[in-house]
Amino acid sequence: MLEISALSRHFNGRPVLAGIDLRLAPGEYVAIVGESGVGKSTLLNLVAGLDRPDGGSLRLDGVDYGRLDDDALTRLRRDKLGFVFQAFHVLPHLTLRQNVALPLWLQGVAGAAADGPALQLLDAVGLASRADDWPRTLSGGEMQRVAIARALVHRPRLVLADEPTGNLDPANGARVLALLAARIREAGAIGILVTHSLEAAATADRVLRLDATGLHP
Repeated sequence: MLEISALSRHFNGRPVLAGIDLRLAPGEYVAIVGESGVGKSTLLNLVAGLDRPDGGSLRLDGVDYGRLDDDALTRLRRDKLGFVFQAFHVLPHLTLRQNVALPLWLQGVAGAAADGPALQLLDAVGLASRADDWPRTLSGGEMQRVAIARALVHRPRLVLADEPTGNLDPANGARVLALLAARIREAGAIGILVTHSLEAAATADRVLRLDATGLHP
């Protein structure tokens, strides 16, 4: 369960987010839309533990992780979160198999125990035959599929996607969104997609709009 209560964040004394409330159960996949500059990425960074709130609470499975120290927060992100970035962040010096296995390596899983799940996810995204290729040989759509596989390989409780199709053409974008939605639902994870695109948002189970007054159906 993800529980966000009265969440707030300020920059230079100016409120960017105030009074954000959201409650999501495993298996729920929501999209958050809103105008540019309203705080969508700020909200996602807070939920991801990449930024600290100025007020309110963030609870995942009962743990208020907005108040954890840096080491504990790093462990929580490593074990329970998967993040799909707009810019992919696929590491060029690792093969596709190694990129996808990376979250498992960070948990201390190595060898066949990491390669097996990595290959399964690469197969799920249609790239198993290229497991030992380098990222430089991929298209943008293929790199985003690798990023999705990497975000899901360790079976995170919470999957976050920040404009994951912003750098893709419409056809590849549609494929990536369908894959992301399917894998979140199959894994019974909690999924949050932040996007400016209503077409992308429509792939989620429900859509929430963020504005200066909070989150609204």
